[in-house]
Amino acid sequence: MDNTYSITVDSPVGVLTIVASDVAVVQVQLPGPGPGVTLSRIASPGRHPVLDLAVEELSRYFRGRLKSFTVPVSFGQGTEFQRTVWTALASIPYGETRTYSWVAREVGRPTAVRAVGHACGQNPVAIIVPCHRVVGVDGSLTGYAGGIECKQTLLALEHRFRSSRR
Repeated sequence: MDNTYSITVDSPVGVLTIVASDVAVVQVQLPGPGPGVTLSRIASPGRHPVLDLAVEELSRYFRGRLKSFTVPVSFGQGTEFQRTVWTALASIPYGETRTYSWVAREVGRPTAVRAVGHACGQNPVAIIVPCHRVVGVDGSLTGYAGGIECKQTLLALEHRFRSSRR
């Protein structure tokens, strides 16, 4: 069983808890009303190169200086369908949005729109895997584990910085 390491950091959307294994980020827990994703084992406190990279990249992201994360992530938990959805989410470009139905079509399950929504809600590495970029078919901001205000803040941040070259 891999070791786990965690760190808690302040961000423009509130306190984030980042959890990493020896080789990848396995969780970014958002503040807010959502239940978050819990690990089956306790994360031990401590700094680690993966955590250091995650914190550095998230800091650059929130300052508008990073548009694509390079920190490795792991979808160790989750169904095959959820992992497929999470992989599709990672392809949504910075500063853009897609609909739940777009994601459903992208993963080859065009009628599974509700299942896509559920998978988005279970995304263990929020922000890094941008489930906040998924909106309703009419463009409305529907559901987000960190709350709609958090989703709105992330989208507004990306909108503000999307045309700058960084």
